[in-house]
Amino acid sequence: MPLMRPTAAAGIVGYGSYIPKYRLPAQEVARVWTGGNGELPIKEKAVPGPDEDTMTIGLEAARNALARAQINPQEIGAVWVGSESHPYAVKPTSTIIAEAIGATPYTQAADWQFACKAGTETIQAAIGFVGSGMAHYALGIGADTAQGRPGDALEYTAAAGGAAFIIGPAAESMAIFEASSSYVTDTPDFWRRPTTHYPSHGQRFTGEPAYFHHVLGVGQEFMNQLGRTAKDFDYVVLHQPNKKFPERAATMLGFEKEQWVTGLLVPVVGNTYAGASILGLTAILDVAKPGDKILCISFGSGAGSDAFALRITDNIVGKQQLAPTTQAYINRRVEIDYATYARYRQKLQMH
Repeated sequence: MPLMRPTAAAGIVGYGSYIPKYRLPAQEVARVWTGGNGELPIKEKAVPGPDEDTMTIGLEAARNALARAQINPQEIGAVWVGSESHPYAVKPTSTIIAEAIGATPYTQAADWQFACKAGTETIQAAIGFVGSGMAHYALGIGADTAQGRPGDALEYTAAAGGAAFIIGPAAESMAIFEASSSYVTDTPDFWRRPTTHYPSHGQRFTGEPAYFHHVLGVGQEFMNQLGRTAKDFDYVVLHQPNKKFPERAATMLGFEKEQWVTGLLVPVVGNTYAGASILGLTAILDVAKPGDKILCISFGSGAGSDAFALRITDNIVGKQQLAPTTQAYINRRVEIDYATYARYRQKLQMH
């Protein structure tokens, strides 16, 4: 497996996150559909308000990234948004966000799709754009207001949130990408046809050969190619479709609990899909110190994984406090019941 490295080193100049304040307890879903019986996969999930969607979530994350980067948005040469719940079927989310942050008109903009790893797809492309000299900065966003069919297992974890990263030259970066890699196969573990409202999934098939095959496959070989083991990293963050999968995968890769617990957000905010792994990365960046090394591995159904090795630089000092932390968004919560959730997510069709 070849490692991917740009001609000129690139890194994270600014990052930001956003999580809606509304929370639906998993126990509330169980109360409605199972009479309160059964094991709960998470504690609660984040739910977007009636005036929130992928665009507003991505925009808030982007504004936070700009606050930390402290750059002129006119210098951003690309604005890319990865999601599986764009507000329009035909009209890019990226142009709306680019306009709102002041990056238009001379910028590249596009929406990306690869299920849960659409966000890391934008980062991979941004590294290439900046590393090749095609742009000084590029903005990659992963955001979702993912849904699950009422009563389905996905309804416990399909949540809302997003993360944004401004990629720029290594000299300006708070975290430098040392290398990256991608691993994909045609694995139909999760899908949604254009005419259907809710996604379908392969139940246990989504674990193996989907999630574990790709996350472990890219993770183990990536570390081998780098000449490193789990002990050489201070933190690891993996895609989080539920609580058990990333915990098991991190252990199988050789990581200790203290290395991955910081970036594990599923127990409290649910699976934010396109932003799931990179939202966990923002939580780690909020507490990381110069010299720390991070391994980030995403997963997207269909299926594939992206892996990144990052090293924190001295430039992070003083930048973490320039925007709300991910933990601050987690702490800001308003609990709602299932009926309110169904209204906010427009699950009740009145015509």
